Formats: sequence, structure tokens, C-alpha cells
Amino acid sequence: MSKSVYSVVLMDDVVREIDRLAYEAGTNRSNMINRILAQYAQLATPEQRIQDIFSSITDAVSRQNALQMMLSASDAMLSMRSAIHYKYNPSMRYAVEIFPHTGEEIGEMRAGLRTQNPSLLLYIGRFYKLWMQLEQAYLPQPRRSTAQGGRFTRRLRMPQTMATAQEAGRAIAAYIGLFDDCMQTFFDHLQDPPAASRAVEGCYRAGLDAQTAEL
Repeated sequence: MSKSVYSVVLMDDVVREIDRLAYEAGTNRSNMINRILAQYAQLATPEQRIQDIFSSITDAVSRQNALQMMLSASDAMLSMRSAIHYKYNPSMRYAVEIFPHTGEEIGEMRAGLRTQNPSLLLYIGRFYKLWMQLEQAYLPQPRRSTAQGGRFTRRLRMPQTMATAQEAGRAIAAYIGLFDDCMQTFFDHLQDPPAASRAVEGCYRAGLDAQTAEL
């Protein structure tokens, strides 16, 4: 949906209340006014679609123990983390960005480690490579993903069989959960690389469902 600049005259008391609501919602005045008017006119804004997806992801994540939600600095970004099964339990941080426009790609998932430990960076790099090989082998269409250093980025496709933002959010949460489960499985088998590859592939195949495969 496109946006334009309009000039409107509002009461000062109304503006103060709008600003209060915007502050509580973590957004700005323009977005809050747009949200209120869209709700009144029964229109869905891109911002509302993003928040519906994030609410669904948060609800799904809250039902399990491995992932923990984090505060996000942007309305279009959702962050979470998990502790890796490795020595001092470093944290893997995940971020989900949902694009405001609608298209073939709904957003992007990012995973990253904040570490300078060369062994840990080597291991996580091997896992990223294995993950991308599995996606290439098991998904019906190629996905755009990159891995560099301790960071992994993956574009998320709009699921064609999901009619609601809530369904898309649940699929994204399931994808991150599967990624995290496979990563933990990999680190549980560090001493035996062939066994690690087999175990991760088994975890991936067991957890990949039709909805997650569409992302």
C-alpha cells in the first residue's frame, strides 16, 4: 500500500492522546493515526499485518523452552535467542524482519553469533553449510541464503497455502525452531562429524512439514 502526505487539523488533546498511544505501542504518531483510521475503516495496514505475524511468532515461541524472546528496536524486526550446547553456552541470536510490501518474499531470517572464538566460528560455519545443503536437497525450490563468519541470512517466501498472517507467523516460528533444533543436534555430535551430519539430516527430515517447506 502506498502512502502520501496529508494536512489535517486535530485538537491538541487528541494529538496528546495519539502520542501516548504511539509511545505505548512503540511506534510514531503517523503510524498510530494510520492504524486507528484503518481499523475504523476496517482496512488492514502493512504495519498491522507485520504485528499480526509477530504476535503469532511470539505466541508459538512462548510455548516451548529453547528460544527466548528479546526486545526489538524496530517495529519491523523481532528478535530471540537460544543457548548453544557448547562449553560456556554462547547465545545464538535470531532476528526476523517482515517486509512491508507484499510479494514473493515475505521477509528475512538472520542468525548470528557474537564471538571471536575461532573454534566456535569454524563449527557454526560447518553447520550453516550443512543446513544450506539440506535445504537445497529437500526443498522444492531454491532459497536465497548466505553464510559469512558467524552469520547466516535466509530470505523467507510467502507461503502460498496460508491465508492469514497468523498462519505465516506459526510457519516462521516453526522454521526457526527447526533450525535451532538441528543446530543443537550438530553441536551434540561435534566429536564425530559423519554422525553429526547424519543426525542433523534426521532432525531436519523429522521436523520439516509442508508449511515450513513453503517458506
